[in-house]
Amino acid sequence: MKLHSKAILLVLALGLAACTNPGRFGAGGAGGAGGSGIDAAGLGGVNDPSSPAYFQQSIGDRVLFAVDQSSLSADATQVLTQQARWLANNPEFTALIEGHADEQGTREYNLALGARRANSVMEYLVSQGVSPARLKTITYGKERPLAICSDEACYSQNRRAVTVIAASGLS
Repeated sequence: MKLHSKAILLVLALGLAACTNPGRFGAGGAGGAGGSGIDAAGLGGVNDPSSPAYFQQSIGDRVLFAVDQSSLSADATQVLTQQARWLANNPEFTALIEGHADEQGTREYNLALGARRANSVMEYLVSQGVSPARLKTITYGKERPLAICSDEACYSQNRRAVTVIAASGLS
């Protein structure tokens, strides 16, 4: 009986601990917007062309890569051209470009591949007129997968570069 009581107390304590910061996901839960059309940082919603939410949802914040590649596809350059245009129209924002890889290969190889992917995106944005002072890159390699499974459907989603918009300074 003592073990059962301790287990119940542990579950209750963990449940309460999970509730200590109810605003951690923004105004309406994990989505952050709570259906209000305003993003968690108060920087506008998906219908505001100058907002990070619009950038993410309407322009696209990520490009995908082929296996073991860091070269940009035609689809990727179309997205990046729109990203560069958005950044030109919104000079108060900076961008952090994250490079990612799938789970295949060693950690070291994937960190280097993620760095090459992030640099490819940055170089393209700079070639389109975005100031390099507004851009920063980081590599996560295979450490932050978007999809977790061991097949091509997941691997293809994880071979990506993501452009994260920040209102001031670099993240």
